[in-house]
Amino acid sequence: MVKRYVPAMVKDEILIKKRREQMVKAAVKLFQEKGFHRTTTREIAKAAGFSIGTLYEYIESKEDVLYLVCDSIHDGVKTRFTEMLDRNLPGRKRIEQLVRSLIHVMDELQDEVLIMYQESKALSKESLTYVLNRDRSMTEGIRSVLIECREHGEIELSDLEAQLLAENIMTKGYMWTFRRWALRKHFTLEQYTDLQVEEIMRSLKTPK
Repeated sequence: MVKRYVPAMVKDEILIKKRREQMVKAAVKLFQEKGFHRTTTREIAKAAGFSIGTLYEYIESKEDVLYLVCDSIHDGVKTRFTEMLDRNLPGRKRIEQLVRSLIHVMDELQDEVLIMYQESKALSKESLTYVLNRDRSMTEGIRSVLIECREHGEIELSDLEAQLLAENIMTKGYMWTFRRWALRKHFTLEQYTDLQVEEIMRSLKTPK
């Protein structure tokens, strides 16, 4: 999975990173308020604190900004998710913690995640493929934990069941973001998390 190269006129990598971080932060707020298509590059530049001319020293198009936003959001989700995980926990406890961590990360970054999935359809085919592959890599990470627990004799499931369960766990995380308008009428975050953890743990077969 190779990142798409976003051209810049500036050669200073540290400055490129700094300016793009400013750009992404400004764009996320604007995309929340107005959406990608109704936001102009001039508005992004102004919110980031520099001129439109300066903006185009670090990107070539508005789609570049959206790509950088999506990539940054994935970085944020992955970093927080990784920070929450305790890889020393035994099998079932580790799976339980994995589910809890994922849902809590989705709660922390819900606005950003919602922007990414609402607006990513505006990306080019190449950029969209990269964004979707990053999502698949998270699912693969969950699947690898399930397979590892199986190999240690802590749970019983086939490769196909492991794949489906990994997809199911990811869906439970995203559901709190995508269906929050409905779920929050009935559940607190903790209630939702506890019930989803219970459902996942009940589905795990114990080796005979």
